[in-house]
Amino acid sequence: MDILVLAGMGAIAGVLAGLLGIGGGIIIVPVLALVFAGQGVSPDVIMQVAIGTSLGTIVTTSLSSIRAHQKRGAINWRIFRQITPGIVVGAILGAIIADRLPGNTLRFAFACFMIFVATQMALSKQPPPHRQLPGTGGMNVAGSIIGTISSLMGVGGGSMSVPFLTWCNVPVRNAIATSAAIGLPIAVSGALSFIVTGWGTAKLPPWSLGYINLPAYLGIVVASTAFAPIGAALAHRIPPVILKRFFAAFLYILAIRLFLT
Repeated sequence: MDILVLAGMGAIAGVLAGLLGIGGGIIIVPVLALVFAGQGVSPDVIMQVAIGTSLGTIVTTSLSSIRAHQKRGAINWRIFRQITPGIVVGAILGAIIADRLPGNTLRFAFACFMIFVATQMALSKQPPPHRQLPGTGGMNVAGSIIGTISSLMGVGGGSMSVPFLTWCNVPVRNAIATSAAIGLPIAVSGALSFIVTGWGTAKLPPWSLGYINLPAYLGIVVASTAFAPIGAALAHRIPPVILKRFFAAFLYILAIRLFLT
C-alpha cells in the first residue's frame, strides 16, 4: 500500500512540476509525513526526513520538467543565472534551520505554508505586473528568500518564484518554465545540505542517507519523472485555473491532516 501511495504521489508531483512549476514538494512532504508516521518513525525526525526526501525527488522531477519546457523554448536562462547564487545560499540556510527546529514546530509551519499556497491557487491570484526585474543585488536577495523558504519547506519554490517573476513582467508561461528550472538548484543544494545535517542522526528510518530516505525517494521519482512532461504539455495547452482549484482543495485536506496528526 505504501508503494502505491508513493507512486501515486509521484505522479501528482510530476504533473504539478510541469503544469505549475511548483516542484511537487507541497504534495510530497505531507503525504510522506503521514506514511512515515504510519510506519512508526520517530516524530523527532519525521518532518526533516519528509522534507529532505522531497528535495531529493525534486532534483529528478526538475530535470524532467526542464527538458519538457526547453523543447518549447520557454525557459529564460538569463533569469536563471541571475537568481541561482542567492538560491544556493538560501537553500543551504533553510536546511540548517530545519535541522535545528523541533519536529512539531516544523510540521505546524509546513501546514500553515500549505494553507497559504492552497489559498493562492484557489484564488488564482498573481501580483499585478508593474515593474522590471531588479539588478544583481535585488535578484540575489530574492533568490536567498525563495531558496531559504523552499529548502525549509521541501518545495521547488514555484509558489514564490512564479508570482515574483510575473510581478516583474515575465510572461506567465515563461515564469512557470523558468520556475521549473530554478527548482533544480534549490533541490540540489537543499538535498545535499539535508544529507550533511542529517548524517548520523538517531531514530532515522532504515536506508536513509542523512535526512533522505532512499526507498521513498525511489518510489516517488519513477512516477514523477514519467508524468512531468505531461504537466509541461498541459501548461502550454489549457488554462490551469480549474486544476489549480482542484489541487487547492486537496492541499487544504492535507493541511488539516497535518494539524491533527
